Amino acid sequence: MRITTAVPDDLAQLLAFRVEAASWIGKLGSDQWSRPYPADRLLATIEAGTVFMLRDGTRTAGTITLTPEAEEGLWTPEELGEASIFVNKLTVSRDYAGENLGGRLLDWAGDRAYRSSAKWLRLDAWTDNAALQRYYLQHDFEYVRTVREGGAVNGGPRVSGWLAQRLAGPAQHGFEDQTPSPPAL
Repeated sequence: MRITTAVPDDLAQLLAFRVEAASWIGKLGSDQWSRPYPADRLLATIEAGTVFMLRDGTRTAGTITLTPEAEEGLWTPEELGEASIFVNKLTVSRDYAGENLGGRLLDWAGDRAYRSSAKWLRLDAWTDNAALQRYYLQHDFEYVRTVREGGAVNGGPRVSGWLAQRLAGPAQHGFEDQTPSPPAL
C-alpha cells in the first residue's frame, strides 16, 4: 500500500468515507460525524496539501489529515509553543477493518511529524466516544485532558475536546510513502 497526497478528485471519496464512518459509529451508539462535513472546507484542506490517502492498488483504504495548527481553544499557550503536528479525520474503509491500518497510519503520521522536527503528534477526539479514546491510548497516545467548554457555536459545549498526544518519532509503518518531504516547523 502507498500513501499519496490527496487531490481534488479525491473529494467524493473523502465525503463517502465520512458518511460510511458516521454510519458505523452511529451503530455503536455515538453521534460523532453525524453532521455532513462541508465539501468546500474539505476541498480547502486538500488544496492546502494536508490530506493524505492510503491507496491499495486502485482502491482507497484510508485517509488522514495532518496540520501544524491546532483547533482554537484546546491547547495551552505553553503546549502550542512546542512544535506539534495535529491528526484530524483519520478514517479507514470498513472493507479494511481489523487490519491495523489506522494504527499504521498513526505511526506514519508520527514519523512524518518527526521528520518535520515536531516534538509531538497530537489530536482531539470526541468527548463521549470512550471506544475511540481507548483506541488512541492503545496506540501509545497519552491522555492530556478533556476540554468541555468553548465549542464552535456560541462558546457552548465542545464535542471534540478529549486531548491526547504521543512523542513524534521514526516508525516502521510498512507503507510506500509517495508524499513530498514534510516542511520543517
